[in-house]
Amino acid sequence: MSNFQKLFSIFSIEAPEKLILLSTAELKNAHVPPFQPDFPVLLWGNAPLDLDTIRIVLQTTYADFHPLRIATQSGAVTDVNLGLLIASKQDAEVNAIYISPLDVGTSLASFHEIVAHLRAPEDGCPWDKKQTHQTLRAHLLEETYETLDAMDANDPAGMAEEFGDLLLQIVLNAQIATEAGNFRLSDITKGIYDKIVRRHPHVFERVEVDGVGEVLKNWEQLKEQERKDNGDTEKGILDGVPLSFPALNQSQEYQDRAARVGFDWPEINGVLDKLMEEIEEIRQATNGDELASEIGDLFFVLVNFARWQNVDAESALRGANMRFKRRFGYIERHARENGHPIPEMTLNEMEELWGEAKKMGL
Repeated sequence: MSNFQKLFSIFSIEAPEKLILLSTAELKNAHVPPFQPDFPVLLWGNAPLDLDTIRIVLQTTYADFHPLRIATQSGAVTDVNLGLLIASKQDAEVNAIYISPLDVGTSLASFHEIVAHLRAPEDGCPWDKKQTHQTLRAHLLEETYETLDAMDANDPAGMAEEFGDLLLQIVLNAQIATEAGNFRLSDITKGIYDKIVRRHPHVFERVEVDGVGEVLKNWEQLKEQERKDNGDTEKGILDGVPLSFPALNQSQEYQDRAARVGFDWPEINGVLDKLMEEIEEIRQATNGDELASEIGDLFFVLVNFARWQNVDAESALRGANMRFKRRFGYIERHARENGHPIPEMTLNEMEELWGEAKKMGL
């Protein structure tokens, strides 16, 4: 304690109400800081500290301009920005680093606190207190699609915002479950933590794998063992795919999972032959039910072709939808600007404008 009191004096830390004390040894094999960034942190260890490793770990959470204070064994203190925390000869005596806190709300714990506050019986929000898992279902779905829109637009700022909205749905549902005594946020994080470790023995254990294909094959074998351990012996490989998935996503996931255990064409020519076969069967369909069935089969094979080409079928179709929307919108704008209602335009006139929109990159 006397050593810490000395460090407190060196860094002018007066009776801190909250302060994280952490040995720099904890950062040796870390990939992110193992503490809440909205708390002040005092790192300490034996000189010389591995400043390069410390900087790389801290940069995953703090900006390069974030202020630090470094101290040497002799008590000399220097202010430095994180991005300039680079090992040099004059830093050989550095044995402590003080990290000022980020703003309130930058840790998962502080976010969990405000969500719990929203649900507080006495001073919470009337709307949030009324919510249940079922009433939040539509909001979760909406936020998921808005997140996908931001991802499809390759909009980093939009993604950051939408991931936050999605995180709110997860934490709010966790809080509702906590109040009902069903599970807690810590159960969610512990469950997925254990699952990731369990399903990546090639990372966290000494298991050799040869490429992505073998990783996926091992993944399915591990999931099969989990089903047995949980008593789900009747549950198949495809049963874990949500029935509520959009049809293209569901189709691609079914095919992905079957392929991992060897149920797949040996080469893409088989897929192409099947594609032509399904088109011919559509031509030969004799009634509505048969035609609907054959069209479904054609979609299924198209998804398989997309999978072989490492294309996400759902995203590909969404992209095509957006292109159609933009180009048809161009036709509509042209019609409005020229006082020529679309219903009065010929197909050739519309196709000419469509071609213009396409040349413009719309």
